[in-house]
Amino acid sequence: MAGKKSPESIESAIFSRIKRWGRGCVVLPAGFLDLGSRQAVGVALHRLAKTKSIRRLSRGVYDYPIEDPLLGELSPTIEAITKALSQRDRLRLQPSGAYALNLLGLSEQVPAKIVFLTEGESRTLKVGPMTIQLRRTTPRNMATSGRLSGLIIQAFRSLGKEHVSQTRIEKLKSSIPLKQRKELLKDIALAPAWMHSIFHELAESQSHRGSQ
Repeated sequence: MAGKKSPESIESAIFSRIKRWGRGCVVLPAGFLDLGSRQAVGVALHRLAKTKSIRRLSRGVYDYPIEDPLLGELSPTIEAITKALSQRDRLRLQPSGAYALNLLGLSEQVPAKIVFLTEGESRTLKVGPMTIQLRRTTPRNMATSGRLSGLIIQAFRSLGKEHVSQTRIEKLKSSIPLKQRKELLKDIALAPAWMHSIFHELAESQSHRGSQ
């Protein structure tokens, strides 16, 4: 039977794994439980943060920050944070509201509060400078999670029918390849009825730029 690992060896193994994942990664204790007990992993991460090998973002959430020559340590990306959370909790996360608009290029503003729909419990997380809200929703809303259709449904729902202008539709036509837009028709039954004609237009029309 193998002997119990020392705290130093656990710490070293954790940091080696973090370095393999590379700068910019967000890590949680659950990602290292194969190396030691929950308590031992927690102590190791705390020690690594204390020596500034990694950075503590909030309770149980750390990152291996990217270092910019001028700006110093950069904040983690939203994608890195949500990837770590979804892997830990085995959850799907669907961007919604203003963040969905931003991801589609329909808004340049990154909202102060990032909202994701989830099949898990609703909760709000403060991670570094960001506030991330996980909002429990219906299986229907999660059925398009991770697909272009889900992003568009949530973005347009936040705008409201009266604000989905032709200018915004043309913006999507010019920024998203037609091949990807054609996939929207597979999920049209999951979109609100008022979006059906928009899905058809997006899926069947070349952009003005693409048709030249």
